[in-house]
Amino acid sequence: MNSESKSFISIFISGCLWGTIGLYVKLMESAGSSAQYTSFIRLLFGLFLLTLMTIIFEGPKALLIGKKTLISCILLGTVSSGLYNILYSMSINTNGMAVASVLLYTAPVFTAVSSLILFRENISGAKWLALLVNILGCSLTATGGDLGSTHIVLSGVLIGIGAGFGYGMSAVFGRIAMEEKSSPYAVAAYNMLFGTLFVVLTSHPWATVTDPFNTKILLYGFLYALIPTALAYVFYFKALSKIKQISKVPVIASVELIVATLIGTFVFGETIRAENITGVVLVLLSILLFSRQDKTPL
Repeated sequence: MNSESKSFISIFISGCLWGTIGLYVKLMESAGSSAQYTSFIRLLFGLFLLTLMTIIFEGPKALLIGKKTLISCILLGTVSSGLYNILYSMSINTNGMAVASVLLYTAPVFTAVSSLILFRENISGAKWLALLVNILGCSLTATGGDLGSTHIVLSGVLIGIGAGFGYGMSAVFGRIAMEEKSSPYAVAAYNMLFGTLFVVLTSHPWATVTDPFNTKILLYGFLYALIPTALAYVFYFKALSKIKQISKVPVIASVELIVATLIGTFVFGETIRAENITGVVLVLLSILLFSRQDKTPL
């Protein structure tokens, strides 16, 4: 198994960890947190944990990064962490969860097009087919094919596509950030830093909750920052430094949605329909297509 194949497994693990996000979000909200405060705590605690991990595993000097890495981290934090979260929340409020979910999973298209332009990656017909299968699979997994009776607003569609752009560009900005061979721990930490600053400057998250120092919120927030944030991003950025075909990354990471669906079903008792199962199969098929299309094993 070559290094790129091992990196795809790391991306798969990151996706599985991200799939647990909904669990921590629901736990924090049940304890009295708001969406804004939950995002803030995740980023702030993530910053603390990743900075500490950088110092422990690679030494304080690893926090000294190059100009190119710094600019990429600023883009990561503002576009793919801060702005993405805000746009996705706005998309949900405008068009509802189902439509917002479908629009979010346009992300692989943005990654593929950006990879074609920036890295001159060859996007074959087979890859475009795998992308379409992935988008369809994600849509069915998230919505069960039922978009409800929500009236779709054009501005909401544009906002939702913007969220997909922010999500999809994380692989691109992350790849650029790792080109100077920076520490993946440090890159993840700076991502959290600029994401935190963006959230603080665009909102006042501590003012959206009754008790910002609620013990349960902070405990769940710490676990949220540790498992599907710090650990997931370390796996993610370590892998990006060794992957040439960046367009594959969001497709393989879309296993996140499968894990989230399983948690919703077995932990929260949410109903799973035949359409959801079909979506799961299509997502897995798209991952298989992308990993085998060029005879590169996962």
